[in-house]
Amino acid sequence: MSDGANARGEALSPPTVTPRRSLAKALSWRMVGSLDTLLLSWLVITFLGPLLGRASESGSDNLRVAGYIALSEVATKLVLFFVHERVWARVRWGEEMTDGGRRESHARTGVKTATWRTTASLDTFLLALLFTRNIGTAFSIGTLEVFTKLFLYYLHERVWLRISFGLDHGDASPRPEPSNA
Repeated sequence: MSDGANARGEALSPPTVTPRRSLAKALSWRMVGSLDTLLLSWLVITFLGPLLGRASESGSDNLRVAGYIALSEVATKLVLFFVHERVWARVRWGEEMTDGGRRESHARTGVKTATWRTTASLDTFLLALLFTRNIGTAFSIGTLEVFTKLFLYYLHERVWLRISFGLDHGDASPRPEPSNA
């Protein structure tokens, strides 16, 4: 039996990614992403901000500004992530069906990661600029988060490949769990 075919040799079609799955992924990623933004923003505002020309503030003020950035991005990024997921749900490049379920290539995950990170970092930069009123601090936050979030997002995508929630296989027959690819 070959990859992408069932026992009768019939081609398997990839499952449809439902909006429920996209929403669940958006919510789980937002929790991870917002915690990362909160910590990273606080570190940059506290330690790099004064070096970049941002007026030095108390630790609680720095945490408050970092909190505003992280909380604001909950709303903006939930919307942006959901749209990103819906677009990628329509793109079939890098997907294949196997006996074990749907597989996604590492290249697809990588390109998906890069397109999301570009969109998200621009959003973070704009929010950081709005709340810090300092382009150097905002640029530092937006740039440094590229590295932390690329790693975290890639792991998030690979974990979700193991979760079958929100995948519509289009028939009533039972499906095996997704592959651990």
